[in-house]
Amino acid sequence: MRVPTMASGGMAAHDSRGSATSHAPFGRSVESSRQGVLQAIADGADKLFGHILEVCVSILLTAEILLLFAGVLARYVFLKPIIWSDELASMLFLWLVMLGSAIALRRGEHMRMTALFAFVSPRMRAHLDAIALAASLELVVLLFPATLEYAIEEAIVRTPAMDLSNAWRASAAPVGFGLMGIFALLRLVRLGDARQALTALAIVALFVGIFWLLKPVFAPLGNVNLIIFFVVVVACTVFTGVPIAFSFGLATFGYLMLTTRTPPLIIVGRIDEGVSHLILLSVPLFVFLGQLIEMTGMARAMVTFLASLLGHVRGGLLYVLVGAMYLVSGISGSKAADMAAVAPVLFPEMKRRGAKEGDLVALLAATGAQTETIPPSIVLITIGSVTGVSIAALFTGGLLPGVILAITLCCVIAWRYRNEDLSLVRRASANEIGKAFLLAVPAIALPFVIRSAVIEGVATATEVSTIGIFYSIVVGALFYRQFDWRRIKPMLVETASLSGAILFIIGTATSMAWSLTQSGFSRSLAVAMKQLPGGSASFMAVSIVAFVVLGSVLEGIPAIVLFGPLLFPIAQALGIDLVHYSMVVILAMGVGLFAPPFGVGYYAACAISRVSPDAGMRPILGYMLALLVGLVIVASVPWISTGFL
Repeated sequence: MRVPTMASGGMAAHDSRGSATSHAPFGRSVESSRQGVLQAIADGADKLFGHILEVCVSILLTAEILLLFAGVLARYVFLKPIIWSDELASMLFLWLVMLGSAIALRRGEHMRMTALFAFVSPRMRAHLDAIALAASLELVVLLFPATLEYAIEEAIVRTPAMDLSNAWRASAAPVGFGLMGIFALLRLVRLGDARQALTALAIVALFVGIFWLLKPVFAPLGNVNLIIFFVVVVACTVFTGVPIAFSFGLATFGYLMLTTRTPPLIIVGRIDEGVSHLILLSVPLFVFLGQLIEMTGMARAMVTFLASLLGHVRGGLLYVLVGAMYLVSGISGSKAADMAAVAPVLFPEMKRRGAKEGDLVALLAATGAQTETIPPSIVLITIGSVTGVSIAALFTGGLLPGVILAITLCCVIAWRYRNEDLSLVRRASANEIGKAFLLAVPAIALPFVIRSAVIEGVATATEVSTIGIFYSIVVGALFYRQFDWRRIKPMLVETASLSGAILFIIGTATSMAWSLTQSGFSRSLAVAMKQLPGGSASFMAVSIVAFVVLGSVLEGIPAIVLFGPLLFPIAQALGIDLVHYSMVVILAMGVGLFAPPFGVGYYAACAISRVSPDAGMRPILGYMLALLVGLVIVASVPWISTGFL
């Protein structure tokens, strides 16, 4: 749509020169024809590479599920563990992460900050999108040689159980980065505006060149460089719309290359290290499990039963929304998936009863923040993997804080809907409630089976996700009879894309956290935080404020990976229980994530509900205040998080 505008400008220029006007249409048609050919080639290449990649990740994810489930059966049923299963799973996992990241880049699904896009024109938004793509391509180009070097160096390492060269695993890095570069370039070509794409590439190259020329200036600045790269550069790239993972990568690369003698190989090694924790393999498995729950109708069965219990009381369906989000939350690994499983079931009836759509989307967003600690939350798994806190303890400690915040939200609901007209609402009979309960039993049982299996030590968080997957397949196919095999491949691809986006953030954030640690920032931060007046209370208050802001800007996972290793040792030194601190941090990030105007979770809730963001701005204030009250209660009473440990 932008080409005609540019063409008309060219026409005016030619008109002013008289005879040149007659040649303008031919020149434009030739240029347009060339651009059309390039776009057609790019579209064809994108579809070809994309199809091959989707088949590969579908096979990889299926193999991971079968491999881990076979390991569970071998160990717990046949008492003959497969000693090489974890090693092979780890090897396949890195391939899944890198290929999933490439798919996420192809589909434009890497996490990014777009809240400010609402305040710019569509034309400027298109320019920012092009710059974001160019910046992503720049990181890939800068790190690709290091990924090749990393794979070559790993070739001499042999795996302990299978005695294979580690190059089979490490080769995922250059392949993944190469594919990301290809898809970024193809997306730039497919923008439809060659001038816009070239301008974006030129702008990014110009900034890289300026920073390179300023290298002698950075050397004597010392820790000021931390502010330049990890505050200014990260903020500028994130708010410009560059995906968070690539923003972290660019800032880290710039800092290490321009202010230290660290080789780029270290960055690749830290990315590998960040995504290599086997516990993180549960991320794609729980994401896939969440999609199965929605596809098989299990989520709908849970919601229907809760509605039959509470649908006749004032604000009853809003209480059901809070309870349903509590039950399904955390299993999918995506708050968007949780909200998408619940909202379509409840919202039509809520609107029929007169509920305002702004209040509905506000409560949906608030429940997203409220349920951040509900196991098996991906954030809980991440915080355990980067800080060493017991995953089982986090799963136990996360249940009651979610209840406390649910109670504060319910208080707001009770006040707002105290005068709701129920004259047209029919109370469900005991028979109807009983039928709904019987239908929902298999679905309601799943979250409790998953959580109890991990808490009791029957299976790890990674293994229990495969149990949940096969449970959902059996129940969906035999009990609910809502199993569509044709949806499996798209679900596998969607899982790989979301997981790749999440885990690539963890990888680049790990490299950034390593840089901060090597710079001495960790020690300086620890000293400053320990010297806060008021001791642990002041530290907790500062942490709440900091993570609300971080949750709004960076989302939960990158904030945890960056600052968890720095702040958790300080909390422990101040006598704060780490499980308690984890709950406070996660809830604070949740409030930031779902609080407008910057919280991207709020806009996801609006998109799922098909409600304008403006409609929920005022109603969400009361719910956010309730969440903050609940957060203060959880922070003030450690027993809420640790009482059942």
